[in-house]
Amino acid sequence: MTTRIDSDGLTHDHVFLGAAHDENARRTRWVVLLTAAMMVGEIFAGYATGSMALLADGFHMATHAGALGVAAAAYAYAKRHAASPRYSFGTGKVGDLAGFASALVLGLVALGIGAESVVRLFQPIRVAFGEATVIAIIGLAVNIISAILLSGSHSHGHGHSHGHDHSHGHHHGTGIHSQDNNLRSAYVHVLADALTSVLAIAALLAGRYLGWSWLDPVMGIVGAIVIARWAWTLMRDTAMVLLDATDEHVAEEMRELVTGPGDVRITDLHVWRVGPDAHAGIISVASTTGINQETIRRRLQPVHELAHLTVEVR
Repeated sequence: MTTRIDSDGLTHDHVFLGAAHDENARRTRWVVLLTAAMMVGEIFAGYATGSMALLADGFHMATHAGALGVAAAAYAYAKRHAASPRYSFGTGKVGDLAGFASALVLGLVALGIGAESVVRLFQPIRVAFGEATVIAIIGLAVNIISAILLSGSHSHGHGHSHGHDHSHGHHHGTGIHSQDNNLRSAYVHVLADALTSVLAIAALLAGRYLGWSWLDPVMGIVGAIVIARWAWTLMRDTAMVLLDATDEHVAEEMRELVTGPGDVRITDLHVWRVGPDAHAGIISVASTTGINQETIRRRLQPVHELAHLTVEVR
């Protein structure tokens, strides 16, 4: 791994990958394979049996497999280029970029499923309820296994600390609970898949035993709404990270710690995420009492979210 050398001769890197990066990548690859296999089976069975709910579940799993495939590629790219000087703050946000792209595609698929379900609602076709139910149950089992695999990957971040002092006072601290948007969104998506499978099973059973064939496309519409909601949530959260939105919780904690003694005034403050376990911060303060950068850094040591801090004293 290459490192950067500061003018004072001390090493300094900007590797802000999550503490469980490799483990998350491995689990993601397993879930991709599992989901892709079930996806093919559900889509084929949906067309063969005429079940729109089963098709909705299959296409939902397809988007899930695609999103996880992008996530797996993002993990590999982020790891390979983590120390590259091309990226000023490392590759910690590659996963957020992958999540945003997946959310866009997922939203389009939700629209397609919803539109097809509405058509089927007014132009029903014959559904092989028994065969479709069996496939949907298998799909639910796959979703449960995937959820177990992904839920086991949530972990605490482990940061690192460097005692060097740059011209603007950089400091590296410990990480916080992992906020890997790839894994978080994948886990929520698996739960949404499981819900869609349950809806499909309910619709198929109702159609078979109660004659409610209309419930099948209705459940397809419900599944589309679930997918669209997940896509919007992921798009919103990843967009905030990609746009370097201010983390107000961390910013407020920094303000309280720095200005608490009453001897400095904050003139500029920026806080944003640079990786699943890492935030970066830039703070400028004005003081007439001889406060230096080291004093400000000591005051900010309790803010464990900060993995990269720049301090300027005027």
